[in-house]
Amino acid sequence: MKIVILGTNHAGIAVANTLLDQYKGHEIVMIDRNDNMSYLGCGTAIWVGRQIERPDELFYSNPAAFEAKGAKIMTETEVSDIDYTNKIVHARTKSGEKVNESYDKLVLATGSRPIIPNIPGKDLDGIHFLKLFQEGQSVDQELEKAEVQRVAVIGAGYIGTEIAEAARRRGKEVLLFDAEETSLASYYDKEFAHLMDQNLADHGIELHFSELATAFNGKDGRINELVTDKGNYPIDMLINCIGFRANSALAKGVLDLASNGAIIVDEHQRTSDPDVYAVGDVATIFSNALQKTTYIALASNAIRTGIVAGHNIGGTEIAAPGVQGSNGISIFGLHMTSTGLSLTAAKKFGLDVEYSDFEDSQKAWFLHENNDKVKIRIVYEKISRRIVGAQMVSHSEIIAGNINMFSLAIQDQVTIDQLALLDLFFLPHFNSPYNYMTMAALKAK
Repeated sequence: MKIVILGTNHAGIAVANTLLDQYKGHEIVMIDRNDNMSYLGCGTAIWVGRQIERPDELFYSNPAAFEAKGAKIMTETEVSDIDYTNKIVHARTKSGEKVNESYDKLVLATGSRPIIPNIPGKDLDGIHFLKLFQEGQSVDQELEKAEVQRVAVIGAGYIGTEIAEAARRRGKEVLLFDAEETSLASYYDKEFAHLMDQNLADHGIELHFSELATAFNGKDGRINELVTDKGNYPIDMLINCIGFRANSALAKGVLDLASNGAIIVDEHQRTSDPDVYAVGDVATIFSNALQKTTYIALASNAIRTGIVAGHNIGGTEIAAPGVQGSNGISIFGLHMTSTGLSLTAAKKFGLDVEYSDFEDSQKAWFLHENNDKVKIRIVYEKISRRIVGAQMVSHSEIIAGNINMFSLAIQDQVTIDQLALLDLFFLPHFNSPYNYMTMAALKAK
């Protein structure tokens, strides 16, 4: 078969690697409008904040690696349209050359694009977004300028919070805005998010929550003021981090789309056209917590969906097991992880839930060095008792691994009562005999 893959970041790479490594003999063509591939966007703030010095370390593959496996790579090539009836992809290279690639199977791995606020002044210089490597470079170059001292970040989700930390690490005055009452509101309940809010404030970030941007004002074509529904703020630079939308323009009017524009796929990553697959941020995904199809844009999900699509295209029928939206963040040494639904999100989606909180030291009580407190919340359905979410916060990095157990629990519909008697190991260096996860489960109503 000839398989054409549009998009060469996490999802597209996972499809290509699966096919090239495990299903020999196919013709693989990879097309991307960018001049690079495999960029770990989650590392942008780490580099911009100078926690690492070399941005090239954020790439884990390159075109040459796929060419060595036998794939045909076309970067800096823009796809204009797709003839789904005759199975032809129409594109144009950077030099203007027209490209027409036929296919037997097509994979749409076109990802997502930043949401651009439709308010006055949105086209002024000094306004930035964060998605591509080039956008990270642009932000980094701006922060090098001595005249850039006050930086506004709109959106206190993961990307906004991380880039706010990065700008602060570069010695800038940072103002962080969000329409929600706290940072990280999509992932954590207020009792947890407020801990991050305090952490940000303690490190000198000026917080503006429950505040909505209404206009960008400028001078000589460059932004110099942010206007919100609560005030006017002089600034030298602005970074928009208000979210992403599926980049599904090539599918519009042909393939079935969800209300938010994401391409609807089945458990095999197949679209409404049986010869077309969609993976990563451009596609819908099944939530095990909600027990229905939704949209969760995460690099980890992109990789998993790419692997599933690769196997199904290659000839091994594999059903995606669904996801929990497991995630984590680390800001100024405070670590937070979550999976599934917060209490707020569960109620918003109509689930009848309870929760159980517990707080304890990470290690046994008699170990005093580096023995940080851990706060945990488990969210579970009242009637079925199945776990639908968990959140943890601590200065201890060990919680990063513990959240994965809750991800599996949600996937396998483990109940809070089963968790209470789960065989969790004990060693004083790592935990207490009455583990805080066990205790949280035992405290459930």
